[in-house]
Amino acid sequence: MKLLKWYTNIPLIYRNLGAFVFGCIAGLLIYKIGMICGSGTLEKIVSILSPFGLVLVNMLKMIVIPIIFFSLIYGAASLPLKTFGKMGAGVCSWYFFTSLYAAIFGTVIAFLFNPELASAGELAGKMASQLEQMKSSNTGAGNAFLNLVLGLFTNPFKALAEGNFLPVIVFAILFGLAARVVLDTAEDDRTKTILTGMLDLIEGVQKTIFKIIDWVMGYFPIGVFALTACNFAVYGVGLFQSYFQVALCVIAGILLMLFVCYPMILAIICRENPYPVLWKLREPILTAFVTRSSAAALPVSLKTASNKLHVRGELANFTLSLGATVNMDGVCIHLPVFAVLAANLFGFEMTFVQILLMVVSVVFASVGAGGVPGGSIFLLFLVLGSFNLTPVQTSTIIALALGINPLLDMFETACNVAGDNVGTYIVGKKLGMVEKDVSPEK
Repeated sequence: MKLLKWYTNIPLIYRNLGAFVFGCIAGLLIYKIGMICGSGTLEKIVSILSPFGLVLVNMLKMIVIPIIFFSLIYGAASLPLKTFGKMGAGVCSWYFFTSLYAAIFGTVIAFLFNPELASAGELAGKMASQLEQMKSSNTGAGNAFLNLVLGLFTNPFKALAEGNFLPVIVFAILFGLAARVVLDTAEDDRTKTILTGMLDLIEGVQKTIFKIIDWVMGYFPIGVFALTACNFAVYGVGLFQSYFQVALCVIAGILLMLFVCYPMILAIICRENPYPVLWKLREPILTAFVTRSSAAALPVSLKTASNKLHVRGELANFTLSLGATVNMDGVCIHLPVFAVLAANLFGFEMTFVQILLMVVSVVFASVGAGGVPGGSIFLLFLVLGSFNLTPVQTSTIIALALGINPLLDMFETACNVAGDNVGTYIVGKKLGMVEKDVSPEK
């Protein structure tokens, strides 16, 4: 019991990092044993370990659709259209624009760095018996784009059953917005009571799912160890090159977003020196970096907006609360990198339509990240789903992402929170809801 208590008192991020390190060591030892004793021994050890990792992957698959579905409904319904008017439109436009910009920016960065496995052809050949060939499509780009658009508006219950993410996302957003409009325009108390109760129920469901996520997070170290060990057992030391390239790619993209893109947008729109504003935001950004949660950084963001940015409370409460759920610029930079890694690993060429679909998927998926630690892992299923990967291929990329996710999640959450605060300040300046200019601290 004392050992279990000691283990549970260790912060989850350290447990995950420890599981990753020990998984690397165990995987390399198994790889060496396989070279000495033959592939039969390697396959036997991997077959014993892999179920522990696949359980984690299946747990994530189990909750990814519900968390996106209910988070999107609650996020869309929390927008009081009648009350906020221009403010709501400005904030949503900012969040959509920066998410789209970050997704395109992340895709460009991913192709520039082009992360891949060393000797990808040789390594992929080791799994030839497990991997299926990507389905080739002879459909023209125009028809493919038309199918993409039409596919957004299909039976949501069928999409839920099939794990088809995009129609679920579109329906959830429409449902949430419709509920908000009906609630704001209802004239009788009974309708308002029913809709308020429904939204309270959805909020309760969302919080219940977050509790399930807490339980899943408790299993993370075991799953991370098993998945990492199996990956290194199969791929060997060549896997380190991938981790270095992916980490460098994501972190470089996020740092450019933080210190170049946001300041440039601030300077153009507000016509002022952007760096004093960013300096004022150091507390919420560092809080997000350490906690890896936009929701956990929300109280610090609200305090900073009021005391240091001098943004009026009614604007800050709305924009920052909404942004903690729907604005995930760091995620939009992060996810395309793993999509390009998947293309390089499994040897398929990404067409323009597939890249377009990936960008759209990333933007819509980021709305459902939910502001919880490691939320991007749930959304990676959606992005990979647009490439018709087999379950084994998807699990391989998820395993790679799980191993390095604690580090990348710190940077991307810091970027998310910076985007929330910068957007709040810009919208406040444009609407005259910033009480005085931000000057450098003495």
